[in-house]
Amino acid sequence: MSHRPFAGRRAVLRGSLAASAALALPTALGAAPAFARSGRPRASWGVQAGDVTHDSGLVWVRSDRPARMIVETSATESFRRTRSWAGPLLGPGTDFTGTTRLHGLPPGEQIHYRVLLADPDDPRRGGEPVTGTFRTAPARRRDGVRFLWSGDLAGQGWGINPDVGGYRIFDAMARLDPDFFLFSGDTVYADGPIAATAALPDGRVWRNVTTEEKSKVAETLAEFRGNFRYNLLDENLRRFNARVPSIVQWDDHEVRNNWYPGQRIADTDSRYTEKSVDVLAARARRAFGEYFPMSAPRPGAREGRMYRVLRQGPLLDVFVLDMRTYRNANSPGDQAADPRGILGREQLDWLKRELARSRAVWKVIAADMPIGLVVPDTTEGRQHVEAVAQGDPGAPLGRELQIAELLRFVKHRRITGTVWLTADVHHTSAQHYRPERAAFGDFEPFWEFVSGPLNAGAFPASALDGTFGPERVWVKAPSASNVSPAGGYQFFGEVGIDGDSGELTVRMREQDGSVLFTKTLQPGLVGQ
Repeated sequence: MSHRPFAGRRAVLRGSLAASAALALPTALGAAPAFARSGRPRASWGVQAGDVTHDSGLVWVRSDRPARMIVETSATESFRRTRSWAGPLLGPGTDFTGTTRLHGLPPGEQIHYRVLLADPDDPRRGGEPVTGTFRTAPARRRDGVRFLWSGDLAGQGWGINPDVGGYRIFDAMARLDPDFFLFSGDTVYADGPIAATAALPDGRVWRNVTTEEKSKVAETLAEFRGNFRYNLLDENLRRFNARVPSIVQWDDHEVRNNWYPGQRIADTDSRYTEKSVDVLAARARRAFGEYFPMSAPRPGAREGRMYRVLRQGPLLDVFVLDMRTYRNANSPGDQAADPRGILGREQLDWLKRELARSRAVWKVIAADMPIGLVVPDTTEGRQHVEAVAQGDPGAPLGRELQIAELLRFVKHRRITGTVWLTADVHHTSAQHYRPERAAFGDFEPFWEFVSGPLNAGAFPASALDGTFGPERVWVKAPSASNVSPAGGYQFFGEVGIDGDSGELTVRMREQDGSVLFTKTLQPGLVGQ
């Protein structure tokens, strides 16, 4: 086993990179005009890279006016020798955002890129280039892989607070220089207005940056877009985006708390004039795709599909789930048969097929909700189930039936190296699942690690459901509900896979980056 520390394998760009990522935003924060009639195009919202593989990646930008997106890549920060990529025309149809796919990249190499925005009527009139960097996934096992994950940003009314330095957690994550960041859902809180101030329990006042779109729940496409723009007002996040590529998934708060397809909002909820959640979800999905660099599925796949697998070299495949779009209605979860479940049949079959096909040493299942933690849905006075577990420690019922089918498949196909990562519950913990403790025993042991929130209210630890035999090996959570970021309890996780031994080490970290818990798993085992 190699004992080298998790030191960064790529040089974090400082100087010009940090400066370009932190370009000044409009004086009235969040009030950037959708269309400006003079001057050169500006990319004040920074750049992002996403869904990077061994030979490809996506680069994102937003302009302040119509512009042609051009990306130049280089092996060096000096950009002495470049390769150019023609990007899309950015206009109001995509809120002036655009993504360019880079392909044919060398594996395991640092890619420096800069985005140029040109006036579509006069290509000679270009804006200030904005630079970023990412590392392609390695082709060689010995290079190792290291990434971070977390979720839940700007929730419960806790937004960008300049008094505490904004979303500082992203600077702590950037210092670890990961290969990528897995953003595990609740990337915005479209149902969570941000007020200018909020009272803290000790009498202090929490002060938020505010925008018009964040003053109410999101209903229109413009309001959903404004929710994604809001987070990009934070300089820490823009710097992070320019240094670290992302793999992004969604959960409920991109639309509305605990939503499911076909849901109707009660007439008594006066915050919403649009009562169809499907209409809201379609608008949210469009804004989500505009504001994150995310790969589209293969031709012929379901339109707008978000579940996908990202191959990160010989050591790692990341299976990104969508536990929101295809679920059935929230209910008590006591059905003896539940073919739709939380994934839907098509997604479950895809996951089984891709897990069986994977040759990676480790198969990370990126779930936007936990398996054995009880997440209730008390919306509109109902006592229903929001996630998988329904609190009955007996044989699988409801959505648990679908998870039981998947776990049984993993066991009988002898699929090695599965690890579950999630967020959602606003505390951090590690659960070990064993059939000897479970009501359902036809599976091999596995681990589930929970992190978050990034900048949102923290909550007490969720109750466990004994159906799959979870044991909470470690947890850090407050005793009170909705503890503000000023009270701590903001978390992210780190996963490092050693290129020599193949061991996978999980480190659960606090907002400042300090390590709270560590667990190392051995490669090549069906269960452990």
